[in-house]
Amino acid sequence: MTMAEIDSTAIVSANALLASDVVVGPYAVIGPNVTIGSGCVVGPFTRIEGPAAIGERNQFYGHASIGGPPQDLKYNGEHTELAIGNDNIFREVVTINRGTMGGGGKTTIGNENFFMAYSHVAHDCHIGSHTIFANNATLAGHVDVGDHSTIGAFSAVHQFCRVGDHAFIGGFTVVTQDALPYVKTVGDRPAKTYGINAIGLQRKGFEQDTLDALDRAYRILIRSKLKLQDALQKIESELGLYPEARYLVEFIRGTSKRGFIR
Repeated sequence: MTMAEIDSTAIVSANALLASDVVVGPYAVIGPNVTIGSGCVVGPFTRIEGPAAIGERNQFYGHASIGGPPQDLKYNGEHTELAIGNDNIFREVVTINRGTMGGGGKTTIGNENFFMAYSHVAHDCHIGSHTIFANNATLAGHVDVGDHSTIGAFSAVHQFCRVGDHAFIGGFTVVTQDALPYVKTVGDRPAKTYGINAIGLQRKGFEQDTLDALDRAYRILIRSKLKLQDALQKIESELGLYPEARYLVEFIRGTSKRGFIR
């Protein structure tokens, strides 16, 4: 049976469970109750604390801090967790915190996400798959981020907000309400929407008729003078054949008490 490749300067708890092909770099620290799956690479000076369950083929670059306790004054050492899927990249000095009892006790990250240097995911956040967090992108606690979304550099998302699937949040944006799926959201307080992210969606393989439907839905929602519920009903009646339009409506109807950015 092969053993994990652990640098002589690294510290790995006897209560951590590493797959046989995990690579642990110089001066890394892996605490108890950490499980790391096959193909993962833990870079130099990285710290991983448990309880944390980490899937396969994840890459942690130098000085990342993964699974640390939540930065919440109400936290008092309770058992909370972090769960990470497969094929994620965590660049230098990325920080990911475990959950809190008040938020369900768990922070979760899906598959194939790219966290650039200094990005931060706070306690009780739930990240989908195929997202991009640019440098210094920051989430407060209890934020949900949908699949294929992009959080721009130096942007911040307020606690309890949601970011929809395929949302694009531009650099230096302050998100204090839910960010709509498929839409470009940019700006300081207040952030504003600037239409659907047509180029980005096209690059992801969206057909032109779907882009046209989303653009029509956006115009009904944001630029018409209809009341919100009337606008949603109009989108459903005119564009209900498109699952993307239906998801947009469902997202808005399920929006947080903070509302959504228009």
